[in-house]
Amino acid sequence: METQETLAAARQIFGERLTFNASIRETHAHGEANPACHLPDAVIFPETTEEVSRLLALCHANHTPVTPFGAGTSLEGHVAPVRGGISLDLSRMNKVLALNAEDLDARVEAGVTRRQLELDLREHGLFFSVDPGADATIGGMCATRASGTTTVRYGTIRDNVLGLRAVMADGTVVDTGGRVRKSSTGYDLTRLLIGSEGTLAIITEIQLKLHGIPEAIGAAVCGFASEHDAVATVIEIIQTGIPVARAEFADAAQMAASIAYSKLTHLAAQPSLMFEFHGSAESVAEQAARAEEIACAHGGAGFAFATEAEARNRLWRARHDAFWAARAAYPGMGAFSTDTIVPISRLAEALALTRELVTRSGLHATIVGHVGDGNFHVLILYPEGEAARAWELDRGIVGLALSLGGSASGEHGVGLGKREFLPLEHGPAALEVMRAIKRALDPRGILNPGKIFLE
Repeated sequence: METQETLAAARQIFGERLTFNASIRETHAHGEANPACHLPDAVIFPETTEEVSRLLALCHANHTPVTPFGAGTSLEGHVAPVRGGISLDLSRMNKVLALNAEDLDARVEAGVTRRQLELDLREHGLFFSVDPGADATIGGMCATRASGTTTVRYGTIRDNVLGLRAVMADGTVVDTGGRVRKSSTGYDLTRLLIGSEGTLAIITEIQLKLHGIPEAIGAAVCGFASEHDAVATVIEIIQTGIPVARAEFADAAQMAASIAYSKLTHLAAQPSLMFEFHGSAESVAEQAARAEEIACAHGGAGFAFATEAEARNRLWRARHDAFWAARAAYPGMGAFSTDTIVPISRLAEALALTRELVTRSGLHATIVGHVGDGNFHVLILYPEGEAARAWELDRGIVGLALSLGGSASGEHGVGLGKREFLPLEHGPAALEVMRAIKRALDPRGILNPGKIFLE
């Protein structure tokens, strides 16, 4: 009844931008990979922060759940409205509000997508460095503390956000941070909200740190006889201080799938590393030469280096299409991707033990990773009716990472899929502090309920 009262009042604000359409509700019932599917009572498309504020004030008064929705690319069930209520789709808040080229920063609304921003910045000789692969919204990337292929050099989204505008559970609008690169005043509310997955506030605007497009960019791919040799190469490159912009790994199964799917016939189906180097033409050539020397010392073969944009873009499209390539290689199978991260010194051990877990499970899986920072993904493929066995493998992989001093997720976040691991990773005292923050900022529990914490 309270939800119906909220929706009746919200209709006066949003008109036809509040919908009960069954297909639209179904689209907003789940993310990209986690199978959790929960229909919202309605979907609302706000266009301003003020509209979000008015809606949350209504929802707070009537105890109506609100689940924020961006592009729907999340992988751990973050956008599934598990208690019904309203799915708040921010995709129409998609303006680049300000671009300050001299200061290398920009202000965008939460619904701006990564590729949209990339196109807007390119003509100014600038780029935004966080690249999770999917064409996610910037607001969603902030909510899940996204990272991706360039993290090894430029950091995660946490390192590339200067400030936020957010709407609290009761409709209060707050501004955090600013345009300066550092400040030592007050609590760091920006970092508190980044990674909170819409459980503490709804982010509507973001102040981003930008970078100049490098003078030269080079990419390389190199194959290895074993996964151990590939990882040893990355570890030595990082320890040597070569400033690689990307350092990606794909196992033999993933390489075979990507070669077939992306028609990369010049590559071999063996454990492989993909690199990207940024800088001047001279420094890029020097970085590549040093990386090749280290790779060869670990048995790397066929170090193929290219600076042409077409060749580079083709390589990274293939990396970003790894999920679909693996699905195509194993037709008819269900699939989901898990991610974990370990200290880079334990990465070779983690991959070897993960391989043993996959073999014992009897399931198919491919492994890719942002190995420059110890983060790797396992795409688990399973026959119809075997989802439980796949989830058991997932739990084994995450438990293994925790035992090696790692984290349950390097970039996908918690959502629904990783909730059970938070007590193991953080301990009861830290978890209670998190719960206390949630209770303080969202006392009625209306913001993305059911996420992060097992209840």
